[in-house]
Amino acid sequence: MTATLRAPVSACPACSAAPAAEALAERPPVDARLTLSLPTIHCAACMSTVERALTAHPQVRAARVNLTLKRATVDAAPGVTAADLIPLVEGAGYEAHELDGTALKATATDRAGRELLMRLAVAGFAAMNVMLLSVAVWSGADGPTRDLFHWISAAIVLPAVGFSAQPFFRNALTALRARALNMDVPISLAILLAVGTSLWETALSGEHAYFDAAITLTFFLLTGRYLDHRTRATARSAAEELAALEVPRALRVGPAGDETVAVADLRVGDVIRLRPGGRMPVDGVIEDGTSELDRSLLTGETLPVLAEPGRAISAGEVNLTGPLLVRATAVGRDTSLARMADLVAVAESGRSRYTSLADRAAKLYAPGVHILSALAFLGWLIGTGDLRVALNIAAAVLIITCPCALGLAVPAVTTAASGRLFRRGLLIKDATALERLAQVDTVVFDKTGTLTTGTPELTNLGDLPEETLRVAMALAMGSAHPLSRAITTAAQAAGLRPDSVSDITEVPGHGTEGLWQGRRVRLGRAAWTGGQPTEQTAAWLAVEGEAPRAFLFSDRLREGAAEAVAALRASGMTVLLMSGDTPAAVESLARRLEIPQWVAEALPQDKAARVEALSHAGAHVLMVGDGLNDTPALTAAHVSISPASALDAARVASEIVLLGQSLAPIPEALGTAQKAVKRIRENFSVATWYNIIAVPLAAAGFCSPLIAALAMSVSSITVSLNALRLR
Repeated sequence: MTATLRAPVSACPACSAAPAAEALAERPPVDARLTLSLPTIHCAACMSTVERALTAHPQVRAARVNLTLKRATVDAAPGVTAADLIPLVEGAGYEAHELDGTALKATATDRAGRELLMRLAVAGFAAMNVMLLSVAVWSGADGPTRDLFHWISAAIVLPAVGFSAQPFFRNALTALRARALNMDVPISLAILLAVGTSLWETALSGEHAYFDAAITLTFFLLTGRYLDHRTRATARSAAEELAALEVPRALRVGPAGDETVAVADLRVGDVIRLRPGGRMPVDGVIEDGTSELDRSLLTGETLPVLAEPGRAISAGEVNLTGPLLVRATAVGRDTSLARMADLVAVAESGRSRYTSLADRAAKLYAPGVHILSALAFLGWLIGTGDLRVALNIAAAVLIITCPCALGLAVPAVTTAASGRLFRRGLLIKDATALERLAQVDTVVFDKTGTLTTGTPELTNLGDLPEETLRVAMALAMGSAHPLSRAITTAAQAAGLRPDSVSDITEVPGHGTEGLWQGRRVRLGRAAWTGGQPTEQTAAWLAVEGEAPRAFLFSDRLREGAAEAVAALRASGMTVLLMSGDTPAAVESLARRLEIPQWVAEALPQDKAARVEALSHAGAHVLMVGDGLNDTPALTAAHVSISPASALDAARVASEIVLLGQSLAPIPEALGTAQKAVKRIRENFSVATWYNIIAVPLAAAGFCSPLIAALAMSVSSITVSLNALRLR
């Protein structure tokens, strides 16, 4: 008999609270984990700058920036708050806000997209009206009529530009405050100079005004930015999806009986009661009970495994049949599920560092534009002494070199290619996924749920007597085990009816038993029924007094799997198979699909490590997987694909989603990606040659701001038409 010591009850609240306060004081301080929103970052250079600024704080242990979500996750010493970190980010030239738990769910509301679309609509409407007025001026209107049309254009353009071009102005101002240059600085200068020189010309009753150039410039640039935003809009954090699987409460066994507690209150050594159907909240070891576990979270395999005393069980695994008592061995951030989420978050951050072709081109573009425009201004001011002429030519240089074509080069091609692949059954979620897909030379496939359907299929139906099948069908109908369901499905398809079996009961972790014609019958594991273990997945039917009979199963191939693997190998790709299944099952599938390299019994961290090892060896890896156990590998890969049937975290972690059931579109996606990158390079060539030809003409005074705006529009249209060739 165990005596239970209870703390004395006091009427004094302070006395009652003192022991708890002392216990809290004795606990070691917990590191702070803060999340900051970074709405103005847009490239890999921004990520590096923000991370350097944050880690410069002496109490910040680590900082990771996720470009897709535009967030920074900071691990800092206790006591550090967002108010301490936000000035560091702002000092680097970027806007920052603290995110709380409710704000993290804001990715479902596309406020930024709606705002961009509204600004684009205003710019487009204003541009159409100003163009009509410009046609009247070009047609010969002069004197007071021309001035009136110019003032009406100013009345339309000034508020439209003030509203629509705000994203460019804000980003440019932030960069200048940080004494840096970005693409939005020349864009903002070009728009402001076009509007300023137009107002000057109008006030002096000049012949030309360039309001149409300013608003058209804004419209084209907003088009490119909105197209880029739409490619990012479907992306969410896979780490958040994994965190959503964490169980909030658990049933802890204590001296006074079972009590429901928050998982955050569990400690190593606590005993937890896990009921059938429950998800394990922490890592632990089974102390009592027998059941079956769904371990698909860690291994991806849909077949349950035996749970018995002494077996380790991980957070996120599901107890299927019998109650279990589990002693906790790891809690909180130390559980396997939390470690997987951290692994995914790190991989997401690393993948976001990919520098796109547009980023690399833009890095050299901004300073070059400013230098050319400044030289043109100084040269004409010194040569003519006319400030008006010098400003007009400087504005023409800025407008003609304004990166409309550069800004449209990637989004236009990405949108066209994404539309083509969508019609083939592939959804592109990430702006740079096509560029990275074109570089792939190694393809890694998961097994269950990816190359196969994940559904066991009875393979030796024709070798079994009808009577045996009918008895097995009766027992199988009393169980929800995947192999039992496969037996029931196969027997029903063969037109069989179950035999009369009484007293059917399911024995957790073993199988189903009952009475048939006065004899005990069992359907289940080999060790329980007296069957012999086989390399192939099997269930055994044991009839009292007779030798057990084996029911053999295999996993059905997914449609198009053989064709996709063959096409990839024929194109020179290296193909690997990685699975958490047994070596025999993985080797069998590898031989069937002629995949020379395979890995079995791979845990999530094993898959991620293998993908990282391939990447470090110089390979560009495409990972194709569907399970939660594939999530770290999906995020660590150069680019990733998951079927639409995959679990949420896997779909979120991948940049491309396979909408149909067939894998056949995957080789075609690689070909389309290579064509898309070719079109992007062609667009950059168009933009480059356009600038090589147009800039000297503008700097020499042969192009007014109006002609510069027309030339800029022609280059943008050329880029868009070239992108449409992908359709």
